[in-house]
Amino acid sequence: MKLSFDLSVEVSEKYDFNKESLNKINDNPWVKSQWPLVYFIQNDDKRVAYVGESTNFSNRIKNHLANPKKSNAFNKISIIGSDKFNKSATLDIESKLIQYISSEGTYELQNGNHGLINHNYYQQDLYKNLFIDIWGKLIENKIVSKSLEEIENSELFKYSPYKSLNEDQYNSVLEIIEALTEKKSNKIFIKGSAGTGKTILATYLIKLLGSDVSDTNIDDFSDNEIQEINLIRAYKIKYPKAEIGFVVAMSSLRKTLQNVFRKIPELKSSMIISPSDTFKKEYDLLIVDEAHRLRQYKNIGWMGVFKKNNRKLGLDDTGTELDWIIANSKNQIFFYDSAQSVKPSDIPSSHFDKLLNKPDTIEIKLKSQMRSNGGNDYITFVDDLLNIKRENKDFFRPDNYDVVVFDSMKDMYEQLSIKEEKYGLCRLIAGYSWPWVSQKDTSAIDISIDGVNLQWNKTDKDWINSDDSFEQVGCIHTTQGYDLNYTGVIFGEEISFNEVTQQIEIDKSKYFDKNGKRGIEDIEELKEYIINIYKTIMYRGIKGVYIYACDKNLRKYFKKHISTYEYGNKLRNK
Repeated sequence: MKLSFDLSVEVSEKYDFNKESLNKINDNPWVKSQWPLVYFIQNDDKRVAYVGESTNFSNRIKNHLANPKKSNAFNKISIIGSDKFNKSATLDIESKLIQYISSEGTYELQNGNHGLINHNYYQQDLYKNLFIDIWGKLIENKIVSKSLEEIENSELFKYSPYKSLNEDQYNSVLEIIEALTEKKSNKIFIKGSAGTGKTILATYLIKLLGSDVSDTNIDDFSDNEIQEINLIRAYKIKYPKAEIGFVVAMSSLRKTLQNVFRKIPELKSSMIISPSDTFKKEYDLLIVDEAHRLRQYKNIGWMGVFKKNNRKLGLDDTGTELDWIIANSKNQIFFYDSAQSVKPSDIPSSHFDKLLNKPDTIEIKLKSQMRSNGGNDYITFVDDLLNIKRENKDFFRPDNYDVVVFDSMKDMYEQLSIKEEKYGLCRLIAGYSWPWVSQKDTSAIDISIDGVNLQWNKTDKDWINSDDSFEQVGCIHTTQGYDLNYTGVIFGEEISFNEVTQQIEIDKSKYFDKNGKRGIEDIEELKEYIINIYKTIMYRGIKGVYIYACDKNLRKYFKKHISTYEYGNKLRNK
């Protein structure tokens, strides 16, 4: 029998945050009864705030007021209480408030990000609606102004270093800092498939290593949190003024992360760098996102610069961006997934394997699916589907994820438009089956299917969040590393299904990424890159993926495994 109870919450008046107000604050019913509670300290003029929770708030506020950093920074405090609060619930709500307020934009949050971890606890689901009520009351009290949905679609929320980690990620953080501090290795690989939270973990780690924990009160901390704080302190003793860089090979994602870091205390947009930027200074630590997209001297448009960088290190043309990163830093952390390598210019996995096979290299694996509501089952399904490995012929029917094949491009675009209206962040993404004509002729149509006329992305910098991006089609390079609510994936004419051999085939003549195919003689090698592209873009959607294949046989193959859209908003085979 499932238990339930009514939950209500109160957000107090704004008390003055000073010693003279202690008696009034201690008269608050939740404070007086020493009940678990959450609190919000703010200064509207300075636009700064701090979120906390406590089971002994009288002592906690005395500690805050005795701390000049807080007593001089803030002037108002609100108390959030409920008769159904317990320690687990207040930790959960505190964590959520930190995530949302830090991304909402009204205040610059002064919290550190240590200890942010998702814990399961009794009747946790019942408290989800309570948080919605709390946020509504904060809006009513004019503490915040944006809705939860609006925040969730923002780039700052999606890449926030204040995101709560799962146990998988949190344990990885402890292992990473311990390795850096105790010098077990200066090379750490974090391996995980798309959606396992590699970029989130990277931003969390950079913020954490830069946090001031010198006066952190650990009285109410768990053993893990105390271990985390002590590791950070040890790291800062070893590297008191650590130079840390976040290497992002893809220019689109680099621009997005620079925008995020610009808005976070203790982080700077200048920390987000390209592989070439690593030559500008000596780094104590370089954290490399999407390391599988690091490049070699092959099929790139800036061969001259690449050659010069290699010569700076005394390397010939076999030198790679991986070599630059290792040469220009004392320690490296690589976030890596070989299955997301999509071009010949990407460094071959054999280069990474050499590092991974060294006895002093540390390898950490992330397993939990953080992006897709379809979970790990969806990730496995896509891999099996595109590699013709699905032994189970039944339809893939995830409970909380939409996977739909369309016979009409027009229908798919209409249905994606409905999702865009409802959720936002819904985008079309395609393989390279059409030339980028509109790059030179801005009025030209690049893609025309079923009377739907579209252009490729008009910008390669932060295209996902650019104006009119829903009316355009993105590619792998403008979408890899991003989260979307719904993805409309167009399988182009370069990819087809042979019903005789029961295999996916590639037509090189209809693949228009020149640097993506130059020098590749083995069609199976090209096929592997193209399959990786489609797998990666099919992993972008949080809530669902819509699929259209130009090749009728490929569409027919998909329909054997995936439900099909039928005009009138019905699904066949479901």
